[in-house]
Amino acid sequence: MPQPSPAYPSSVPVGVDTTRASIARVYDAALNGKDNYEVDREVLAQVRSVAPQVNDLAWANRDFLIRVCRFLARAGVDQFLDLGSGLPTAENTHQVVQRVSPQSRVVYVDNDPSVLVHGQALLASNSRTRIAEADIFRPLDVLGNATVRQELDFTRPLALFHIGTLHHYLGEDGPTLMQNYIDALPSGSFVAIAHFHDPETAEYSELARKMEEKFIHSPMGSGRFRTRDEIQALFGDLEMVEPGLVRCDDWWADGPHLTPLSNVRNCILGGVGRKR
Repeated sequence: MPQPSPAYPSSVPVGVDTTRASIARVYDAALNGKDNYEVDREVLAQVRSVAPQVNDLAWANRDFLIRVCRFLARAGVDQFLDLGSGLPTAENTHQVVQRVSPQSRVVYVDNDPSVLVHGQALLASNSRTRIAEADIFRPLDVLGNATVRQELDFTRPLALFHIGTLHHYLGEDGPTLMQNYIDALPSGSFVAIAHFHDPETAEYSELARKMEEKFIHSPMGSGRFRTRDEIQALFGDLEMVEPGLVRCDDWWADGPHLTPLSNVRNCILGGVGRKR
């Protein structure tokens, strides 16, 4: 078992409280889902006032997740710990990896009651996929969770996903938080991260900071755009898989971009690291 980690700030589940925005429901709205409320759509509306194509953040994140799942499943990984899984959407982690490798085991972790209800219903007939209730920003809680320990074998390599989640952690100790997860993983494991990005260029930095301002002061209250160096630090000393930390759309792309990427798509990076 990992050693106790610092007491990180807890993310507070809001369930089906329609007066407060939910991170999971905001993402659902951005992906044109139906499990969201006016307060969730208001978050996107506020950000859209400075970034009309804000939905592209969610789509770039989702497409990155799918490509990472295919890559790792084809590489022989058959255990997946998906942190902050969110509401069920087409092509979830278990659907992608079990299509490639049917014996793969997947554990989703979230602490939003609405996510848990939807997830349990969706996974009722899938014996190799489970959902666990825990705060993904408290590594010790996740790593000690009974479902996580029962379903995954920590003596064999596994993949840990923090995809589209860590930008909702506003603390300055993100690298330490992630190191607690990394330390618990066996050799040969992989860590995938996608994160809102401030490109620090005149062309895109102002856009990133405007979106961050809107996200943080919206009913959702989070959405930090970190620099490349800050995001890279979340991987610790993991060996980065080619092509490294890049725009989500450029990580093992399915082919050439047939149309120019929107400016917003320059504001989210993704990468995969391997533990030696």
